[in-house]
Amino acid sequence: MATTKPPRTGRATEDAELKLREYPVDSPQAAARVLVLALLADGSIGWSELAVLARRGTLQRLGISEAAFDEVIHALCADLLVDSANASAGYLVLGRKVLFRILGDIGDPVLQRKLLRGVLDIVHADGELAGGEAVLLSVAAECWNIDPFDSYRLLAKPGRPNSRRP
Repeated sequence: MATTKPPRTGRATEDAELKLREYPVDSPQAAARVLVLALLADGSIGWSELAVLARRGTLQRLGISEAAFDEVIHALCADLLVDSANASAGYLVLGRKVLFRILGDIGDPVLQRKLLRGVLDIVHADGELAGGEAVLLSVAAECWNIDPFDSYRLLAKPGRPNSRRP
């Protein structure tokens, strides 16, 4: 007797439902997966996002070869398409538990800050902040207990004068 999957709903894919490849904690592949999430967070991988990674030398600084990065892109896309909510509608929805699980593979605080900087670079590459990008930034900052402004060394913190004003 054949079994059928229940119909997909509009809810986010939760942790127990999504089978992801496992990478060693703090490995180049685990780090690459975080960057890939940022690339995909707005719905597609844009040339400006890839260009900012190359221009800033992000992959090299993190010890990730371009070939390994490409493998992680393909692996994550395959994992997400296997059992993600709304895949048939042309978009994927990941729940906070899934994001926490992926981000939890990065335990080194120095690596966390480097990755958050890379994620911020990707998010700013096209000049727009998509909803998925905002969620990823928020969850990463919460998961890693990092103030994103500290990581990006922005001067726009409350209580600091604006450095651009005369």
